[in-house]
Amino acid sequence: MDGPLPQTRYAKSGDISIAYQVLGDGPFDLVWVPGAFSHVELNWTVPTRAAFNRRLASFCRLIMFDKRGTGMSDRAQGIADLETRMDDVRAVMDAAGSERAALFGVSEGGPMCTLFAATYPQRAWALILFASFPRVLWAPDYPVGDTEDVVRQEIAELERAVDDPTYFDRVARALAPSADEESARALAQMMRQAGTPGARLDLERMNREIDVRAVLPAIRVPTLVMTRAGDHPANVGGSQYLAEHIPGARYVELDGVDHAPSSGDAEPVLTEMQSFLEDAWQARVDVDQHESVLATILFTDIVGSTEKIAQLGNRGWSDVLKQHHSAVRRQLSRYRGVEMDTAGDGFFATFDGPARAIRCAREIVESVRPLGLEVRAGLHTGECELNEGKVAGIAVSLGARVAAEAGPSEVLVSGTVRDLVAGSGLEFVDRGTRELKGVPGEWRLYAVA
Repeated sequence: MDGPLPQTRYAKSGDISIAYQVLGDGPFDLVWVPGAFSHVELNWTVPTRAAFNRRLASFCRLIMFDKRGTGMSDRAQGIADLETRMDDVRAVMDAAGSERAALFGVSEGGPMCTLFAATYPQRAWALILFASFPRVLWAPDYPVGDTEDVVRQEIAELERAVDDPTYFDRVARALAPSADEESARALAQMMRQAGTPGARLDLERMNREIDVRAVLPAIRVPTLVMTRAGDHPANVGGSQYLAEHIPGARYVELDGVDHAPSSGDAEPVLTEMQSFLEDAWQARVDVDQHESVLATILFTDIVGSTEKIAQLGNRGWSDVLKQHHSAVRRQLSRYRGVEMDTAGDGFFATFDGPARAIRCAREIVESVRPLGLEVRAGLHTGECELNEGKVAGIAVSLGARVAAEAGPSEVLVSGTVRDLVAGSGLEFVDRGTRELKGVPGEWRLYAVA
């Protein structure tokens, strides 16, 4: 570990303090989003990781952090969803003075990075995914995932790990089979202190619900996907899937068996990263040139408005409608929604996170009840075209069609929205598949419980 260690600082994300470090003074920023657990200070006790960090920092400004609930960051109730983790990354970038950065997502850090790159292309100018995946579980259209039985066995082993002093030694060897004894012991010690048993179980349970496949086509930044050929088949297959479904992504499969990028022969990893980042930095697109963005679309409208007008009269209805609009706008402001349009008694808004959009929709439903009104709400997350601050495209049409299917006081979401809010605590009732007017195919819809 040549040279002084970077100072640990803290970024405030809501009420949570996120520990981060900055190393190097290269021409561009690289934010390392770690896998399951990290510890920004104990990472430096692992010789292979320390050498990897310094090599990265030789050609960039490296920003490292511990996710909330892990390492030196504040412990929080449960494990945060992807949306909250995106907020944490933005908080770290802001605290570190980074307006735009490349993202380096390793293992389960990858899904959040893909969501961030699609949602905030003005903050992410490149994306690197290493040994990652878009989802964990097997599905008929995702045969490389782990089966439910495998995940249950992993959770059971985690539960037994509380009384197993050799557990982290075995995990360290599984992640870095090529590591020398010193690095393996230090890696096991770092993981042992990086998170509590309960946090590990929460994370494992949340990961099994993640599915960002619908987001991948919306990524428009240069992307490099890497993995080692001898890694677990789910990681190799997941990386291949990512590269095949992210537009223009470059896929590199390296020799070796180590899951951790800093273990085994790390130089090919670093060489690929440096070459890719330097090329992408030279060819980077101006912030104002982004023509699309990932957004969650919300449509609401009042149920039975014609009957209400007949009941209240034009003047009475006008007064109620003003109160309705004020209530909706209060909730949009509270949950960072952006009002796109208001037509009659309906609202069209966008959000940069699906969980916030769902919570906003629920609050809207409840806030207009005292006015004697019921509203229906529908949400969909997808790629939207940008034009002078307005959004358009198939995602907007889908949001409107989902809303049209909702019942009184019901918040209805597409399957895409449901897949992106794993870990949020939100619960859903399956409403089955439906054909939506003017939109090809069948769409599975869920009501927010």
